Amino acid sequence: MNAPVRRLSLVVATLFASLLVSTTLIQYVFAADLNARPDNRRTLLSTYARERGDILVGQTPIAESTPSEDQFKFQRVYPQGPLYAHVTGFYSFYGAVGGLEQAEDAFLSGSSDKLFYRRVSDLFTGRRPQGANVETTLDARVQEAASEAMEGITGGAVALDPRTGAILAMVSHPTFDPNDVAGHDLEAVGTTYDELNAAEGRPLVNRTIGGDLYPPGSVFKVVTAAAALSTGDYDEDTVLPGPAVLDLPQTSADLPNAFDGPCGPNSEVTFTEALAVSCNTAFARVGMDIGAEALQAQAAKFGFGDAITIPMRVTPSTVPAEMNLPQLAQASIGQYDVRATPLQMAMVAAGVANDGVVMRPYLVQSIIGSDLSVIESADEQELSEAVTQDVAAQLTRMMVSVVEDGSGQRAQIPGVEVAGKTGTAQHGEGRKAHAWFISFAPADDPEIAVAVIAEDGGVAGSEAGGGRVAAPIAKEIMEARLDQ
Repeated sequence: MNAPVRRLSLVVATLFASLLVSTTLIQYVFAADLNARPDNRRTLLSTYARERGDILVGQTPIAESTPSEDQFKFQRVYPQGPLYAHVTGFYSFYGAVGGLEQAEDAFLSGSSDKLFYRRVSDLFTGRRPQGANVETTLDARVQEAASEAMEGITGGAVALDPRTGAILAMVSHPTFDPNDVAGHDLEAVGTTYDELNAAEGRPLVNRTIGGDLYPPGSVFKVVTAAAALSTGDYDEDTVLPGPAVLDLPQTSADLPNAFDGPCGPNSEVTFTEALAVSCNTAFARVGMDIGAEALQAQAAKFGFGDAITIPMRVTPSTVPAEMNLPQLAQASIGQYDVRATPLQMAMVAAGVANDGVVMRPYLVQSIIGSDLSVIESADEQELSEAVTQDVAAQLTRMMVSVVEDGSGQRAQIPGVEVAGKTGTAQHGEGRKAHAWFISFAPADDPEIAVAVIAEDGGVAGSEAGGGRVAAPIAKEIMEARLDQ
């Protein structure tokens, strides 16, 4: 064979070898990644050929698949749309986005390894492939009450069963209709999605577990009180200095109360009274006295800093790692760089309610196969012991005084003893403060713990926001659970 033919043969052999290698890489090495690409039309079409499982509240679907006459075979439908939008997320040709649609996609789509034998069985029996159903922990009455009470308010509300950690309600406003981004008109879905992303108020953000975290303001005083009581140097009747203004060390700045004047006669107040009237100066002094480490450790016991999934990822709440005394004073009243989600503050209330034990929050009760068999079921788990039973009992009595005699009176429920704490959190010069309320009821045998935040719902420098705006919302949520 002459040289030109040999060179040509070598080039052709190289090309064939390259083709073989590239085909092998595509079909075997990169196959899983290519199948998982959200823009892989063939993969998405194949998922639409399988009926996706339902998301349930009780026995009622809040997300389901209905037969479609187009190439997608099934249409994802959300019967109550905006009410559960941040719980469900949505599923469209662009894949699963947010909520349980994304977090439990493997079960809903039927692709989970735990459904492997079921898929094999379907193959041999000829049954139509179908995803598993996801049963939530939500209480429909509580969810509806929370959504109605939050109407027209930007913010979030979370309700927990303090004994188990089960999430009873999760509402973030403004909301959206997931049906609008789950259609088969790709151009219309894309336009709507872009509009929602750019919309004022960011309706796609689930404020209860993520987004821009909030300064908790005075609801964080429950954590400060827990830290102080846990030292053994304080009890609910300890008399504290409560002047009108606290002269902060190491700075020319002062820390005033949220109201004019001192917190009590002779500028003194008991620990219980300090919580009832939300005395800034008393709590700032307590925080500086117990120290940053004690405050940080107590917050951590309530879940601050923990990376929790419910199964959606919850953004960890934070307490600054390093603080000087003026910063510690501000942090002790829930300001400075303390940041929290509504879920985290609901966990604080639930921990006090549950004799000091914080249960790990969860949103999924069980995974149910198409044949109604239970594939997975939630196990109640203790997250931590935040405080002792004795400290929890003292905190409960102190929080009851907030509702009976203090700033949280609008959360009172006839015939039910309610424990709560108001909060008004400043978050910028010249801006209205956020209004907070955390609570649980009945105080002697708690069935529900609640956290509510109304963005810009308070008046800067006043506790009125938490008591006037957020407390009545929490009341309606608790009443729904207690059948009042």
